[in-house]
Amino acid sequence: MTEFELKYGCNPNQKPAKIFMKDGGALPLCIRNGRPGYINLLDALNSWQLARELREATGLPSAASFKHVSPAGAATGLPLRETERRIYFVEPEAELSPIACAYIRARGADRLCSYGDWAALSDVCDAATAGYLKAEVSDGIIAPGYTPEALEILRTKKKGNFNVVEIDPDYVPAALETKDVFGITFQQGRNDLRIDTALLDNIVTENKDLPQQARTDMIVSLITLKYTQSNSVCYVKDGQAIGVGAGQQSRIHCTRLAGSKADNWYLRSHPRVLEMEFVEGIRRPDRDNAIDVYLSDEWEDVLRDGVWQTLFARRPEPLTREEKKAWIASQSGITVGSDAFFPFGDNVERARKSGAQYIVEPGGSIRDDNVIETANRYHMVMAFTGLRLFHH
Repeated sequence: MTEFELKYGCNPNQKPAKIFMKDGGALPLCIRNGRPGYINLLDALNSWQLARELREATGLPSAASFKHVSPAGAATGLPLRETERRIYFVEPEAELSPIACAYIRARGADRLCSYGDWAALSDVCDAATAGYLKAEVSDGIIAPGYTPEALEILRTKKKGNFNVVEIDPDYVPAALETKDVFGITFQQGRNDLRIDTALLDNIVTENKDLPQQARTDMIVSLITLKYTQSNSVCYVKDGQAIGVGAGQQSRIHCTRLAGSKADNWYLRSHPRVLEMEFVEGIRRPDRDNAIDVYLSDEWEDVLRDGVWQTLFARRPEPLTREEKKAWIASQSGITVGSDAFFPFGDNVERARKSGAQYIVEPGGSIRDDNVIETANRYHMVMAFTGLRLFHH
């Protein structure tokens, strides 16, 4: 396949639209099912790069869940704990492969934002992954291959219209990339810089105890940020991005947004949430939305009379602000990465409130001393990479 005609571009009025290779050669991908659109393929190609690089850097099967050209979540394929199975709605007896665990964790980072996502897998998609994805609201998937069983499952999704893309895992793009904006062509070198643990050697805080899991989480945060619309900040726990703040004009707003998502992820494991009894037959999106609203300041919207009966078999007691604050305060071991330097110590202060103990950022601010001093105050470990990761 040398080109593929799209229904339209970013919006229905943007026609004609297609993808093709400038040299006239074959595309490094094939459409195994469906008809992906312009934004679908932007998500597919960005998410595939993220998942592939996570796999190369960690040695673990990896996955990403993308929406509007930024990750809602990304994760490595560590086994799911019992609590994770419950908050990600995985049947207790379900047998999960490492790549299935990777996608379930990636989607579970922010289930509300992953609604209608594009899934990316570093490894061949198997029946376990396809079976889980079939039950979720998703636009498509990209992977280096599919087992016959997985392909059969995916082709039954969305009345047979689910988008399935297969990418050549050996494809290497040209060193120079171009794009047109307002009729003007931009050219730059592709960002092919390898992210590995060598970037973490410059620890600038008094506390220099950086355990292996935190090193891995720093790598996960940096690779996730490499494919997130800037400005961006990423919170990570146990190889899973649990909060991504993308596209904000202010660094502190990135940190707050990502931190609030990380808090919400952790609150989903609160006993009162785990004990919720939903009405029989409730759809997954309705269940996710109910939990999200329940955990927000607008909790009355789902617990008032006449509404809660449509969602819950038994009305759950609301979590007070103090209860939520106490639960979030019990979180620890979080790693926070930033695609550019923290200009003020307030970013460290906000990250700490969500359990951050490790920070990785480029450094280079004229107020680095203030940022380091703030990290030292809380006995954090901070590494300066000297590497900016803007992505647009």
